[in-house]
Amino acid sequence: MKADPAPTDPAGPACPPRLPAVAMAGPASHAVSRVARLHRIAAGKVLKGVGLYPGQEFVMMHLWEAGPVRQSELIKAVELDPSTVTKMLQRLEQAGHVRRRPDPADRRAVLVEASEASCGLLAQVERAWGELERHTLAGLDEDERTELLRLLAKVEDNLCTETADCPERRAPQG
Repeated sequence: MKADPAPTDPAGPACPPRLPAVAMAGPASHAVSRVARLHRIAAGKVLKGVGLYPGQEFVMMHLWEAGPVRQSELIKAVELDPSTVTKMLQRLEQAGHVRRRPDPADRRAVLVEASEASCGLLAQVERAWGELERHTLAGLDEDERTELLRLLAKVEDNLCTETADCPERRAPQG
C-alpha cells in the first residue's frame, strides 16, 4: 500500500496559478478583466453602506458636478444603456436623491438634477470612494500609484482609439 502524498501547504495551492489556455493569448486583458470585476464587487460593498448600487454613484457624481442636465445627456455622460439609467433614476428618485422634471426649453425632454437632500449623500459617496481607493491601492507606494495611473491612462487611450468611442477625458486624480 502506497503512502498518501504529502499534504499541500494550506496557505496556498500546490501548483502556481495558471491562466486558462485561451487567456494565454491575452494575459494583460485577462488581468484587466479580473481586476475590473473585483473592483466592481468591492465598490458594491462600500456603496451598499450608503444605500447605492454600483453605477448609481456615477450618475450622482455627474449631477453634483453638472447641475440639471437632460436625461439623454446624462445617459451619454455615464455611458450606460438608456434602460439601465432610467431604472437607476427611478430608484434614486424614490430614495429622494434626484428630481426629474420637464425641460422648460423643450417639454419633450426631461431634466434630471440632484436634490438638496442628496447633499448628505455626496459626503458619504466621497468617503466610500476614499475607502475603495485605500483598499484598491493598499501596499502600493506613491511612485507605484503614479505609475499605475499613468499606465491605466495609456491602456484607456489604446482602447479609446480601438473602439473610436472615447468619452470626454479628465485628468486622473492623484
